[in-house]
Amino acid sequence: MRVLAINDISCVGKCSLTVSLPVISACGITCDVLPTALLSTHTGGFEGYSFLDLTGEFSKILRQWKTLGLRFDCIYSGYLGSIEQIDWVAQIKKEFLTENGVFVVDPVMGDGGKLYKGFNADYVTKMRALCQQADYILPNLTEACYLADIPYPTTDTKTLLSALKTLCPRPIVTGVMENNTISVCYLDENGVEKRYSSQNVAGFFHGAGDVFSSAFVGAILKGKTEETAIRLATDFTTASIRRSANEVEDKRYGLNFEAEIFEFLKKLNA
Repeated sequence: MRVLAINDISCVGKCSLTVSLPVISACGITCDVLPTALLSTHTGGFEGYSFLDLTGEFSKILRQWKTLGLRFDCIYSGYLGSIEQIDWVAQIKKEFLTENGVFVVDPVMGDGGKLYKGFNADYVTKMRALCQQADYILPNLTEACYLADIPYPTTDTKTLLSALKTLCPRPIVTGVMENNTISVCYLDENGVEKRYSSQNVAGFFHGAGDVFSSAFVGAILKGKTEETAIRLATDFTTASIRRSANEVEDKRYGLNFEAEIFEFLKKLNA
């Protein structure tokens, strides 16, 4: 099994590829990477970070990969820094995904009801088109509302999921808050809304979405059903958040997922 993870590299602050690479690799799956940008730190809470757009390297990287005859059983895209990179990912999927391969899109573009700096309506439109090519999409609630063109926030997750299903056959919405719980919402094979919930831990935990998405990709490629993969990924992410809430003083540096990965792998391989 071979996965291509397309995401940024933040040198400090665990997120994106510095999460995906260890988590997917620990599942016993080869994880190759295509970095979209190089940052000195991630952008959440750090000031004065450097940012290098790597779009200009794509053609050179892919040119060599073609000579090697590389094909991937899964392509998993995360943070894409420009509309141009969205076009590149669509082309990479076309040229490098195996015939029965899995295409997973984490449409990273916003949180808390707002788009991240540098993203706009044109980006959302282009991301919708990419999601139409995906087997799974993993938006948080903000991203889901933008993709579905539904006002944020919404408690009508059934309507939200139904709208997303017109883009992708298997939409999975993370970070749905209700009372003191946080849920992952999805539709079963009969179109019935399902939720997998855990107790919310107060605070903002950088990289939590990347932990979930990476664990989900690993579980799917290990042959788990969508429901089981959601449960495994949620439990792993929740355990990492709880440990980090108690042990990590500066939450900007990311989750202590490493300490929980062995329990995740134990459940994954059970």
